[in-house]
This record gives sequence, structure tokens and C-alpha cells, in this order.
Amino acid sequence: MKRKILAVLLILVFSLSLISIGSNTGLAAEDDETIDFGYVQWPGVTVKTHVAKKVLDYLGYETAMTSGSQAIVFKGMDTGDLDIFLGNWMPTMKIHFDKYEEKGTIKNVRVNLWDVVYKTAVPEYVYQEGVHSFEDLNDYADKFDQTIYGIEPGNEGNLIIKNAIEDGVYNLDEWQLKASSTAGMLTSVKRAVSDEKWIAFNAWKPHYMNVMFDIKYLDDPEGIWSSGERVLTVVRTGFEEENPNVYKFLTEFKVTAPMQNKWIDMYKRQEMDPEVVAEKWISNNLDVVNQWVYGVDSTDGRMGRKVIKEKVENN
Repeated sequence: MKRKILAVLLILVFSLSLISIGSNTGLAAEDDETIDFGYVQWPGVTVKTHVAKKVLDYLGYETAMTSGSQAIVFKGMDTGDLDIFLGNWMPTMKIHFDKYEEKGTIKNVRVNLWDVVYKTAVPEYVYQEGVHSFEDLNDYADKFDQTIYGIEPGNEGNLIIKNAIEDGVYNLDEWQLKASSTAGMLTSVKRAVSDEKWIAFNAWKPHYMNVMFDIKYLDDPEGIWSSGERVLTVVRTGFEEENPNVYKFLTEFKVTAPMQNKWIDMYKRQEMDPEVVAEKWISNNLDVVNQWVYGVDSTDGRMGRKVIKEKVENN
């Protein structure tokens, strides 16, 4: 009787092992076949990621998008859960990027967007009152309520201001950084501007806030915000070897500030779904897309630009 029970248990354990192995293999295969984009929920990065994803969709790839803070996206690439990030805003994101690059788990592919700015700004009417530089902020501390408004906790721009406060740069040691979401920060700016109250906030362009508000970026003689800003494409280490065709696309993928401004306007002002923005823009700009996919094939081995044209015409 005991032998029969033991035999049954062994068969059960063996069967469960096979199921487990099969299940794990299936997950690994699924992970290998899916191109996983990470992105931060900034309008420009959001739509840019949808555009790149849609191009790969048209080429026959399985794709997915996961949003999170910069810290979460870079960690996801470090662990191999995410493959691509199109929003590495440098040198602002060096705080998070450098440790993983030094570790050897991620690498930059290319600059995909020049002509960007990320820095603390004030409304035009505040600028006209004499606040042109970080050096001027503390002279009007009471009007600003000794507060600079930032965005999501952990964002590098927040950390830059926090470090300046801790180090007493620009006499900001009695100030505070108020973290929020991007939407929350913009709501605070909108409320202040409507009443012509004084506010200092971390701003960037391209972004529709530069159209919504008349703002001025502050001079930074101490260089707490680095110059030479640009946005780069990042991949996890090993992605190039595993997906040379997609990597080829990433080496050609670049956008301009006017292009991204248009995407942001369609997404935020016109309130279009970002996937719809991507579809519409691609269908109207095949000349640009053809440059991105020069030498890139679809998953069934056909010329990429011909496949994308067919997909667009059949939509």
C-alpha cells in the first residue's frame, strides 16, 4: 500500500515539474518575442513611444508599453523586464542612468531629440519684476512662499533642487521643493497665473506648457542644471544581439522639436488618444518613417517601408 502511495506521489511531483517547466518556458518565449517599451508619463515621451511602438506593430512585432518613474523604468531595464526607453533626458537623468550604465546593464543608442530645455522657470510677469536668475529667487522669498514646484517624486529635476537646498546654493537653504504629478504642478501654475501670483516651477520644452503660459527659464550661473541637454534612446544590454533588426530601426529613429510639439498638441490640447495620434501622424508622414526604417525588414522578411505603406493604406 505504501509503495502504491509513493508511486502516485512521484508521478504527481514529476507531472507538476513538467507543468512548471512548460509554464516557465512559455513565459520566457513570450518575453523574448515581445518588445517591451518603458516610458515616463510626460506627453512628449508618451506619444513618441506610441509612434515607435506603432511602427514596430506595423512591421509585425509584438509590443508592449509600461509606464513608471525614471527610477522604475531604468530598474526594469536593469532586470531585463523592459527593453527600450526613448526618454533618457541627459544630463538631467544622469543620477539614475549612470549607475546602470556603469553596471553594464543598459546603454545609449543615439540622440533622438535635440533642442530641449529642462530648468526652473517663472511666469513672464514675475520675470518682468526682476527675477531673471536663480540668484534673484531668495530676494523675493516671501512672494514665492520659499517654494519651488516640481513633478513626480524621484524625478531628477526634483533632486537637483533638493540638492541645491541642502547645499545652500543660491541661498535656498530655507526653501522647499513641493513634489507633485506633472498635471498637479501645471494646475498649480495655472491657478497662480490666473491670479498673477508668484510661482517658481520646474519646466521643460518641448511641452504644451510653453504655449499655455508665457514663461521664462531662469539663468543658472552656478550650473546646477547642466547645459547641452538632449534626449537619447536607451536599450538593455543584449538587446542589440537579440533583436538586430529592431536595433537598426532605433539607430535611425530621431525626431525634431516641431514634430514632438505637434504630437503633444494633438494628445493634450486636442485630447486625442496617443495611439490615434501615432496612427494619424505616421499615415501623413511616410517620408519620415521611410527614413527610420531604411534597411529594416518586417518580421516576415519583407521590406519594412512597403509593409508600413500597406498597413497605412488598409487602415
